Amino acid sequence: MAAMSGSPGSGVSAPPDATPDATPDATRRPARLAVGVVSAGRVGSVLGAALAGAGHTVVGASAVSRESLRRAADLLPETPVLPPDEVVARSDLVLLAVPDDVLPGLVCGLATTGAFRAGQIVLHTCGAHGVEVLAPAAEAGVLPLALHPVMTFTGRAEDLQRVAACCVGVTTADETGWSVGEALVVEMGAEPVFVPGSARPLYHAALAHGANHLATLVRDAVDAMQRAGISPAERVLGPLLEAALDNTLRHGDRALTGPVARGDIETLRMHLRVLAADAPDLAASYRLQAARTARRAEQAGLLGHDAAVEVLAVLEADR
Repeated sequence: MAAMSGSPGSGVSAPPDATPDATPDATRRPARLAVGVVSAGRVGSVLGAALAGAGHTVVGASAVSRESLRRAADLLPETPVLPPDEVVARSDLVLLAVPDDVLPGLVCGLATTGAFRAGQIVLHTCGAHGVEVLAPAAEAGVLPLALHPVMTFTGRAEDLQRVAACCVGVTTADETGWSVGEALVVEMGAEPVFVPGSARPLYHAALAHGANHLATLVRDAVDAMQRAGISPAERVLGPLLEAALDNTLRHGDRALTGPVARGDIETLRMHLRVLAADAPDLAASYRLQAARTARRAEQAGLLGHDAAVEVLAVLEADR
């Protein structure tokens, strides 16, 4: 990926085939757009509000559940709540913010009813899909975009600050799409990163593994601390986990610590015994992660080969 030429020092990534002449200055403000949000979930309501904050006008939003209606009222005030096809009909920019598995059927349904029109920008926020899922809309002459914010949202006002701190994976069909997608992302205060369509499945799997499984891992650790009678567990764990995350992002596998990375076999055996007795639901996960840690520690030169073999043998024997 080549560095984009529009904003010196920005570090924004551009498509491999982008050239200085073809890529416009990302700080140039595009035309004001009539934005339609389908639907006002955690992501759609926040991105709609971010686009409104950039000077665009949200002309309609679809919302059904009580939670989505509340989010629309809080984050998109005075925006009419309408059926999806009416939202699309009013819009220059259509924001499809629905779950990955729902998106293909929604696009096909809207295309079948003739909701899309030539000249619209239609973007979705799903991480697992590229622009191919928007093919039925593209046949009507729209510009298809996939803009996936690499962030977890609650659907509250504080999420607007998270948008400004995150990257957005941008997948497009051509350089024109990249230019439009890049400008929209920069307007919202985020950082655009080009993601090839073929890379989207692995890209999304990596994000889910890192974020979703991290949340599970942290809650498992909190539960174990609480079973040990330590309170408040979140306060005790918080600084440690924050430092571990920061060190890992900065230093990679060299940040690995603990009994597995040190080859402390007896401590490892003690962990396995106490987990089997007091937290059996965590034992299998601990063994699996410990084995991954041992292999990474060996590859990083932190753990000798013989010690790694012994660690893995203990983990396997206690399975």
